[in-house]
Amino acid sequence: MTMVQSNMKDPKAITGKTVLAWLACFFGVIFAANAIFIYLALGTFPGVVVDSSYEAGQAYNQEIAAAKAQTERNWQISSDIARSGNDGAKLVVTAADAEGSPLYGVEINAVLRHPAQADLDRETVLRADGGGKYVADVEGLPAGNWTLVLEIAQDGARKFRSENRIFLASE
Repeated sequence: MTMVQSNMKDPKAITGKTVLAWLACFFGVIFAANAIFIYLALGTFPGVVVDSSYEAGQAYNQEIAAAKAQTERNWQISSDIARSGNDGAKLVVTAADAEGSPLYGVEINAVLRHPAQADLDRETVLRADGGGKYVADVEGLPAGNWTLVLEIAQDGARKFRSENRIFLASE
């Protein structure tokens, strides 16, 4: 019995080149996915909360004093936001003093902040509607989670500030 020796290679054999190619492809896919995720994460939320941490720290004691004065004032402020139209909303703020009397002669500013995209933020000044009610129409407001920041000023000085998370449903 004679054995025949063949120089043909096994087509299914795993060689070093095959393993190297598979490893390169595997890590290439991982790096590409990470690059896409980093790009999308930085594009939607850059991580900047305040422009200058130093200036925010300098104003910290003033913010504490303003919060104490706001608590002592005991104003009764409520807000309501409801859809009006396809992509708009109507914001209504009711403002009363500690005794429940409507507040007149105040300026109310509202900012609706989007949690992930600063370019979607909307600022508005509310107009008096009588009886301590202040209203504003906000256009171009998509559904989702928002932070409503209300600031009330009287005689040029800020008297009230609040931040509340709200959810705006689609129509």
